[in-house]
Amino acid sequence: MTSNLSGIIKQKTHFFQIRVFYEDTDFTGIVYHANYLKFAERGRTNFLRLLDVNHSELISSNEPKYFVVYKMNSKFIGTSTIDDILEVRSNFKGIEGVRLKIDQDIFKGDKKIFSANIEFALLDKNAKPIKFPDDMKLKIKKYLN
Repeated sequence: MTSNLSGIIKQKTHFFQIRVFYEDTDFTGIVYHANYLKFAERGRTNFLRLLDVNHSELISSNEPKYFVVYKMNSKFIGTSTIDDILEVRSNFKGIEGVRLKIDQDIFKGDKKIFSANIEFALLDKNAKPIKFPDDMKLKIKKYLN
């Protein structure tokens, strides 16, 4: 059996599918708005994983570091319900100094239902912003879109 648990990358865009479960919905039966942020996080984490940038390795390294959201602009465009298959599409837009910019969209079929522009910072173990290591920067720059 083959599986793409981390999704796939096509033409510099990462594609990651998620099925909506009952736990993702609110009392109206539609996906609770905060869960789109969780879905987006899963998408971008898996994009990084495919580039061999793993959160668990970053935090457990000799020089621990981690990503934090610095700024986010999101738009809720449509809805989804239980059993829908959603696709998170992620694109790296820039990496400079201590910031990484990512655009993410969530689709239900061919209809965009969520959009976000996110800026991340990389922090050291003392929560101080640090520049991206050259090797990580090179991996990400290959996929700037």
